[in-house]
Amino acid sequence: MQTFFICPHWGQAHIPLSRFMEKLLEANYDGVEINLTGNNGFTGEFMDELEIVFETRPDFIFIAQQVLGPANETVKEYIGRMTETLDFLARLKPHFINSHTGKDHFSFDDNCRVIEAAMKISAKTGIRILHETHRGRFSFHAASLIPYLDKFPELQLTGDFSHFTTVSESLLQDQEEILNRIIPHVAHLHARVGFEQAAQVNDPFAPEWENHLNIFLNWWQKILLHRKQKGEKTFTATMECGPVPYMPVLPYTQQPVSDQWNINISMKDLLTKFFKASLHK
Repeated sequence: MQTFFICPHWGQAHIPLSRFMEKLLEANYDGVEINLTGNNGFTGEFMDELEIVFETRPDFIFIAQQVLGPANETVKEYIGRMTETLDFLARLKPHFINSHTGKDHFSFDDNCRVIEAAMKISAKTGIRILHETHRGRFSFHAASLIPYLDKFPELQLTGDFSHFTTVSESLLQDQEEILNRIIPHVAHLHARVGFEQAAQVNDPFAPEWENHLNIFLNWWQKILLHRKQKGEKTFTATMECGPVPYMPVLPYTQQPVSDQWNINISMKDLLTKFFKASLHK
């Protein structure tokens, strides 16, 4: 199995796109994950930069994100917004779409309508749509996700378990069986370490977070090995330590307490070795 490490554009909007693409290639990333919100100048510029990268890196991976802002709307209106966005992203021909799908306050039946709408677009366009485990979405809580997996056994997820630890205010010590139900559905990983009170620790390599890092590494290893056992040839993981406000800041000065870019590079370096060792056990 070949592993591919993806760089998030999240946190890098302050630099020109051309420099961002150069920067991630210099750091030996294998792809990019980016939130593109519409047919605008930014999207056009990104696609131009992506074509330049493909000239020398035809295996470069492009993951599009679907993230809708909050709106006071009916389920039907939400589905309309989502399907319009997914249709647009599918036309850009990403390797797959990572979708923030549904709302945590929608009913089970309404969220099922949302999932079905996304599935129809995937079937129509041939572009895979993965649903991120995320606060605020239908997938916000580990246990409440299980009925959706029962109804849609083909559902594929982007696994970000940091949201589960925050929502459950625990390291999920009592939810191992539930996680074992979820792991077979995880087709892409967001490699961020969370804790009981937030979806991101200030620095996962600080000694005080060693136990949390090891717990997350164990979950990620299980996901990787399950994909291998299924016969998958590739595995993707986005380094997802985020900027402010995910990154804590100092009071008054509002300076971030750690460097997002460097943490993600360090996580990529760690997972390169960790996944290689895991696959060759």
